Amino acid sequence: MTVSRALGIPQTRTRERPAAMLHRAKEALASAGVRRPRVLRGPRTERPFDAPTLRTERLLLRPHRMTDAADWYALQSEKSVTAFLPWPVRDERTSARHLHDRTRHTRLWQAEDFLALGLEHEGRLIGDVSLQLHEVRAHSRSAEIGWVLHPRFGGSGLATEAASQMLAFAFDVVGAQRVTAVTDARNLRSVALAERLGFTEVAGPRHGSADSVFALER
Repeated sequence: MTVSRALGIPQTRTRERPAAMLHRAKEALASAGVRRPRVLRGPRTERPFDAPTLRTERLLLRPHRMTDAADWYALQSEKSVTAFLPWPVRDERTSARHLHDRTRHTRLWQAEDFLALGLEHEGRLIGDVSLQLHEVRAHSRSAEIGWVLHPRFGGSGLATEAASQMLAFAFDVVGAQRVTAVTDARNLRSVALAERLGFTEVAGPRHGSADSVFALER
């Protein structure tokens, strides 16, 4: 599951959700190099969609690099970032390992493939925007977008720039018919961003989860 939660003020955490526990387990396995072979992962899109390099007025969206390690660690060290993400507290070593895993997420081809782009602003990494492919079939292809931005740059419109570019990639290049975003309903900034981008809430928090699901049709 991608996440679109880290744009607000930290709140008191609720009990860790099953989805967050599953995400953490998958992340640990991926970081250890344990991956299910593609041959066992079902149908593919008509062609692979590799990570692009995209530009906005103020941002460069590009694949992550290990030279981003210091900035990535600084981002993960912000409490207002991790308050809404199913990320554990990481030291510099585990943060670098997490970034290394991020550098390998550069292709969408089969269901649950994950693509992540770093947000570079004035020569430094300030965030991340991601896309996870859910449904592969062309007539019903769907994906989930996620965004993370260093709080120092919040309120500047940079998250809107980044997410808008990734949405254009999802619809115009990948051919998604529907894009969803999952955000903690208490993260008012992230909810406002989803609405600003044209998303509509299709499922609210329930069963002890604080997550809201938003959707945008092609």
